Amino acid sequence: MRYLKLWQRNHLLSINKSFNKSQSFFFILTAIILFSSCTPVKRFNEYEDYTGKFIEGGIASWYGPNFHGRLTANGEIFDQYNLTAAHKTLSFDSIVKVVNQKSGKSVIVRINDRGPYVNNRIIDLSRKAAEEIDIINTGTADVKLYLLSDSKLPKNIKSESFTVQVGSFNNFRDAENLSRKLRKSSVVEAVINNYKYFRVYSGIFSNIAEARKHKQKLKELGYEGFVKQIEN
Repeated sequence: MRYLKLWQRNHLLSINKSFNKSQSFFFILTAIILFSSCTPVKRFNEYEDYTGKFIEGGIASWYGPNFHGRLTANGEIFDQYNLTAAHKTLSFDSIVKVVNQKSGKSVIVRINDRGPYVNNRIIDLSRKAAEEIDIINTGTADVKLYLLSDSKLPKNIKSESFTVQVGSFNNFRDAENLSRKLRKSSVVEAVINNYKYFRVYSGIFSNIAEARKHKQKLKELGYEGFVKQIEN
C-alpha cells in the first residue's frame, strides 16, 4: 500500500511537471505569434525634410482588411499596417507624400500596388497610412501628392498603358526569336531578385479591354499570354 501511494505521488508530480512545461510552451508560442503579428511600421525619416515635387491632386481612398496578406502588383505581400499605397502609373518604390487638404495632416508612403480604379480617385492608401491622415471614418479625402524620391515620372500620370506578355526567357536570343514572329512586339529586360529576364511584349494599349482583345487574337494564333500594365 505504501508503494502504491508513493507511485501515485510520483505520478502526480510527473503530470504536474508536464502540465507546467506545456503551459510554458503555450505562453511562449502565444508571445511569438503576437510579436510576429505586430509588424513594425517602416517610416521614411530620410524624406521628412523634403518638400518634394507636386504631381497630382484629387481624391484618396484606403483599402485593407479584404486585401491583407494578398499579393500586391509588384509581388509583395500586402500588409495593411505598413505605410504603402496603390497608384495607377507611378513607378513601384516611388516615395510619395500625401497631404490631406482639409486637415493639413500628411503621410509618406511607398508605392507597391496598382489602383484605384474607382471614379476619380488617384491613390489608395493602406489602412495605417489612412489612419495617419484621418480618413478611416470618412473613407476618402481631397489630397495632394508630392514625389519625394528620384523616381521617373510617367508621361501621363493619369493614364496607364497595357500590353500582352507572351514570353519570358533567361537569354536575349530566345526572346528575340519569339519577338520576330510577332508584329508590333518588343523585348524588354527585367531584373527580379538579381536575376535577369527578357520578356516579350506584344502591342501597347490605352485601355485594358483592347489589350484583352489582342490577347484573344494571339491565343487564336497559338500564342498564350496575359495582360499586364506597362511599368514606367
